[in-house]
Amino acid sequence: MAITEPQKLGKGDNRSKRHRRRFHDGREHPSNVYGALDLGTNNCRLLIAKRQGKGFRVIDSFSRIVRLGEGVSLTGKLSEGAMDRTVEALRICADKMRRVGVTHMRCVATEVCRKAGNSEEFLARVAEECGIELDIITTAEEAALAAEGCAPLIDYRHRNALVFDIGGGSTELIWLGLRGRRRSEVLGWMSIPYGVVTLTERHGGMEITEDAYANMITDVSEHINDFEAAHGIAERISEGRVQMLGTSGTVTTLAGVHFGLERYNRRRVDGAWLNTRAMLDICHRLATSDYAARVMEPCIGEERADLVVSGCAIVEAMHKRWPVKKLRVADRGLREGMLLGMMRRVDAERNAARQGNRSCSPATRPS
Repeated sequence: MAITEPQKLGKGDNRSKRHRRRFHDGREHPSNVYGALDLGTNNCRLLIAKRQGKGFRVIDSFSRIVRLGEGVSLTGKLSEGAMDRTVEALRICADKMRRVGVTHMRCVATEVCRKAGNSEEFLARVAEECGIELDIITTAEEAALAAEGCAPLIDYRHRNALVFDIGGGSTELIWLGLRGRRRSEVLGWMSIPYGVVTLTERHGGMEITEDAYANMITDVSEHINDFEAAHGIAERISEGRVQMLGTSGTVTTLAGVHFGLERYNRRRVDGAWLNTRAMLDICHRLATSDYAARVMEPCIGEERADLVVSGCAIVEAMHKRWPVKKLRVADRGLREGMLLGMMRRVDAERNAARQGNRSCSPATRPS
């Protein structure tokens, strides 16, 4: 998928340039290994991959809930405990990338590091203790990367696609115009300043009253209504010309609950279609369940039991404004977008090298 938003190089990607290996004719070296690390408000996630055809093959991965943004909405700063947990996870990521010999890497941080007053100090600590240089990306680039990562799940027979990514500190909305030959353009995007962590800290997460749940929906709906006013998405949905795609821990968790999985299975969830009526029924059940009952759900557990209801509120707020009949679930996003972007840059460098070789060939050299 071609995205019109510019792709900014991060520090991690720049650092890895000295490790890149090429054949003299510009072909990509078969030992090139790509690493993409996404540090969010709630999760630390890594993918390591090699090119395979027009895509890639994942050779290692890592995911851990670190709750880096815990308390930031209240204090404005990253806490010592949250930073310690995150550094521990990042050390594991760095070790994995070293062991497999990553040659191209991109390591990004998102909403919580955009907001926290002590983010620069935290990034310096990560660089010193883990050897990872994190790049704090803009909300625009975050939206573009998420859209690119989800592109294989988009049905280009539609006129438009609405992609949403529910994070810990924010929720990204991306409105895409779809064209033939699997091409698209970003028509609009919005970063809603509420995610599962920030909504939970604002309204509670252990025991949630009916009023608190309604207030969560209201908070998010104010921003959704602004996005709707700017783009007229509801009318396109009523015409049956829009695909909605959700990428987030909330959506994949709801899919796991819907399918009755005893253990989360990415192959079962990624790319699955959910009937939105059934999904809303699950949201209502979870919102009215107590904390202990949510913990007992195999795909929720103790790590997500206090956050899942706020995610349900965000999903319900979107459905109230944009009542699609079905939703496609994506267990992919930023990391996949980063991998594809790095591979695209390698292709551009390879093509430039080929052009350079041709211009210096004996047939074209001046006598």
